Amino acid sequence: MKRQKLRDLGVKIGKLPTGEKNCITDVGDVRVGHVTLKEEGGKVEAVRTGVTAILPHGGNLFRQKVPAASFVINGFGKTTGLVQLDELGQIESPIMLTNTFGVPAVTEGTLLHMLEKTPEIGDTTGTINIVVGECNDSYLNSIRQLPVKREHAIEAIEGASREAIEEGAVGAGTGMVCFGYKGGIGSSSRIVKDENEAFMVGCLVLSNFGKREDFRGWQYIIEEGKAEIPEPDYTTDGSIMMIIATDAPLSERQLKRVAKRTAMGLGRAGGHASHGSGDIAIAFSTAMTSEHVTEKVCESKSHLREDTALMNQLFQATAEVTEEAILNSLTKATTTDGRNGRVVEEMPYHIFKK
Repeated sequence: MKRQKLRDLGVKIGKLPTGEKNCITDVGDVRVGHVTLKEEGGKVEAVRTGVTAILPHGGNLFRQKVPAASFVINGFGKTTGLVQLDELGQIESPIMLTNTFGVPAVTEGTLLHMLEKTPEIGDTTGTINIVVGECNDSYLNSIRQLPVKREHAIEAIEGASREAIEEGAVGAGTGMVCFGYKGGIGSSSRIVKDENEAFMVGCLVLSNFGKREDFRGWQYIIEEGKAEIPEPDYTTDGSIMMIIATDAPLSERQLKRVAKRTAMGLGRAGGHASHGSGDIAIAFSTAMTSEHVTEKVCESKSHLREDTALMNQLFQATAEVTEEAILNSLTKATTTDGRNGRVVEEMPYHIFKK
C-alpha cells in the first residue's frame, strides 16, 4: 500500500492553508530531484543511501543568484558552502543533501555539473560556492564503502522537477532514522496572505534524529500505540537538514530570521538539538535574482516590511511547515532493512487518531 502524508490520515498541523501539492515545489520554480541507492552486499554490508537536489529555479543558478541565509541550531554537521552563503547572502548552486561521507563526492559532482553549464566559472570570472548538507545514515547504510559517487549528484540535479516530490525513504533519506522509526525526506507548504498580497512558504527536511521518548507527535496518536514497535539500538544523536523556500520578497537578513523559526517546528516535533546533532537550516527567496555579470553599480530591490502581519505569518508558516515536513518524513517512509541485518520499521498508521 502506498504510504500517506499526515493530512491523508486526518491530522492537520497549524492553522495556515497549504499549497496545492503541500510540498516545497509549491514555491515558484523550485525543483527537487532524488537518486536512491539500494544495493545488497551480503549478510553484513548493504547500501541504503542517496542524493537529493533542491534547485531554487530552473535557470542557471550561478548567473542568476537568489538571496539566502543559513542558521545553525547545533553545529555537529559536515556541510559545505555555508560560510560564503552567509557572507554574501546568496545561493549560486543547487542545494544538495546526502550522507555524511558522501559530501565530497556530491560537492565534486555538483561542481562538475555547474562547470559544464557555465564555462566562464574559474576562467573569465570567479569560482563557485557549492552548498551540500548531510546526515549520518550509518545505522542502515554501509557508509564506509563510500557508495555515493559524483555522477549521482549530477543525476539528481538533472532529474529535478516541479512535480510533487517523493518523500520518505528516498534520495538522501533512504537510510535515515527519526524518533526510532524510518525517517528521511519530508515536505510541506503554507500560504500566507492579506488583502493585497499572497506568498508561499515551503519546507523540505532530511530527518535523522531523536529517540522514541522524544517524539511529541504522540499528541496525535492513541496512547496504546506507543510501544508497539521496538526501538532500534541507534546510538548517535542524529541530525536534520531543513530547507525553506519562499516567493516572498525577503533580504538575506530577513531570510536568516525566517531560518531561525525552523527551530520552533523542530522543537514542536520533539527535537532538542543534542550534543552530537547537526541541526541546520537554509532559507532562500525566489522573488528576485541577482545577475552575476552586470554593469550596474547599484541594485534596487524591494523587501517586505517587517512590522506587518505578513511577516509574522511567514514566521508562523515556517514553524508549521517544518513540523509537518518532519512528520511527513515519518508517515511516508517505508520499513527498510540494512547492514548487519538491521531493520527500521515504518510508523504504523492504525495508531493515529481519526
